[in-house]
Amino acid sequence: MKKEQMSKKMSEPKTEQTTEEQSELKGERLQKVLANAGVASRREIERMISAGRIQVNGQVAALGDRIEIDANDKIELDGRVIGHKRLAGPEARRIIIYNKPEGELVTRHDPEGRATIFSRLPKLKQGRWIAIGRLDINTSGLLLLTTDGELANRLMHPSKAIEREYAVRVLGQVGETELKQLTAGIELEDGPARFEEVVESGGTGANRWFHVVIVEGRQREVRRLWEAVGAQVSRLKRVRFGSVILDSSVPAGRNRDLTEKESATLLELVGMEADEPVRKPERKSSRQTERPTRSTTRQADSRRAQPDAQKRKSAHNAKRSQKRKSPPRQR
Repeated sequence: MKKEQMSKKMSEPKTEQTTEEQSELKGERLQKVLANAGVASRREIERMISAGRIQVNGQVAALGDRIEIDANDKIELDGRVIGHKRLAGPEARRIIIYNKPEGELVTRHDPEGRATIFSRLPKLKQGRWIAIGRLDINTSGLLLLTTDGELANRLMHPSKAIEREYAVRVLGQVGETELKQLTAGIELEDGPARFEEVVESGGTGANRWFHVVIVEGRQREVRRLWEAVGAQVSRLKRVRFGSVILDSSVPAGRNRDLTEKESATLLELVGMEADEPVRKPERKSSRQTERPTRSTTRQADSRRAQPDAQKRKSAHNAKRSQKRKSPPRQR
């Protein structure tokens, strides 16, 4: 009896622990759910959680918390409730390419009132745009944005080593020794860094153009690498991110949706499937564009009236010519 009781007591805690573990694993991690809803990238959401900005059912959330989307959990960000419709995720994954001009910030709000990229992006009915990486105010070129937080997280994660290519104009004397240093690796204040590739692409004298490839997204990394070899960057433009290339179809300050082929190739880089087609920008219906206005109606009426006027004019001219041809009356 004692042996049976002891074995029973020993088995009970294991059952309770297993049940607790199973209950804890229910649902998905909070940062993943919010990222899929387009609130921000997973990294940004983790920072929000650490800062105590997110609450679940009135309690401050912690890293590792899980939620069930179907449950009646109340989630707040900075005191604002995130609706369940939004938590279910955007209607379709959307990815756009934006050609950022110099002077714009990659932020939603600037306390100094400077221009930001988000004021130029298409409006969304659901979700929000998430920038895949950043470009500083003096850097122009290709910037990818998406409504899919999971995609943004994977493309920005260092383990994926996604290539970024830049066209850079440098001021200073750069020789073979400096170029070898840039590809071999240089110790910066936040750790070692290097270019995967450096290709000279024009220029003479002190101002020369290069194309460089890097697989990280650290702050001002391209500029700092050139500064480490005694050169100053005077122009910097991103021309490629992964498989997406900036071409002439996107002028500065404009954007376009990725094609289905471009989207599928980009998703393949990070092990995701194109399970939903890329949603194209909404266009006005033909009824709206072809609806006649007063001015167009008047123009149409005048066009219809023109043939009748021409007929009357030609008939009048015929009568006059007939009078001229007729012989004079005899007296």
